[in-house]
Amino acid sequence: MDRDLFRVDEKVIVVTGGMGQLGTQFARTLVDLGAAVALLDLPERIAQADTAGGGPIPSERLVRVGADVTRRDSLEAALEQVERTLGVPDGLINNAALDSPPGGSGDDNPPFERYPEATWDRVMDVNVKGVFLACQVFGSAMARAGRGSIINVCSTYGLVSPDQRIYEYRRTGGVEFYKPVAYAVSKSALLNLTRYLATYWAQSGVRVNTVTFGGVFNGQDAEFLAGYAARTPLGRMARPDEYDGAIVYLLSDASSYMTGSNMVIDGGWTSW
Repeated sequence: MDRDLFRVDEKVIVVTGGMGQLGTQFARTLVDLGAAVALLDLPERIAQADTAGGGPIPSERLVRVGADVTRRDSLEAALEQVERTLGVPDGLINNAALDSPPGGSGDDNPPFERYPEATWDRVMDVNVKGVFLACQVFGSAMARAGRGSIINVCSTYGLVSPDQRIYEYRRTGGVEFYKPVAYAVSKSALLNLTRYLATYWAQSGVRVNTVTFGGVFNGQDAEFLAGYAARTPLGRMARPDEYDGAIVYLLSDASSYMTGSNMVIDGGWTSW
């Protein structure tokens, strides 16, 4: 086997939602493997770089770029900065998203019948429009260069309906919390955006794939963790580093014949 298949060194990778738990994890891993990484997030979140994700990622191969994925002009300015400092992107990880954690407010996560229109718009703006715009801006640059890999980050709740039973403890405790419809709908939209772009850019050398992840441990409360573990064949949530292999595979030449696909890594959640 060619030992260079999984190499990502010298590649330029853009990670949106870079200050989040997975964004920081992916950036750290890619930098450690020799890639150059542009970590994108809102300017106010970029300012927290020294305290997020286990501390700073010291490297001359990392740049942090303040950008709003819901604004094309902001992303175009980010692309200009990335090209000026690192070069034309070889990869894009669309990781930015709004979610509703199990400990979230009941006001924004009520029953479907009362789900706020404004919250729907805000989630769809980031989770769908943000991916669409990032693909337009960074994907177009890769297509012009004749190569690249785009990874759209989905969720099990983009494949199957949220299991509201594991949030029942919140409602029993007096908080009317439901895993919201907008998150599920927004994540499912990425599956066909991936297929569309995979066929559209196939002749331009740009591959586009989806990764569907299960939940990641991030200090959730004990009641939620117990319910999640009981619902998952492997009996636990994922560690952040357990998705690194999929990211490296899809960015590397090891996946050169893979496009338009969805890689599911969820501890068996969608098998039941």
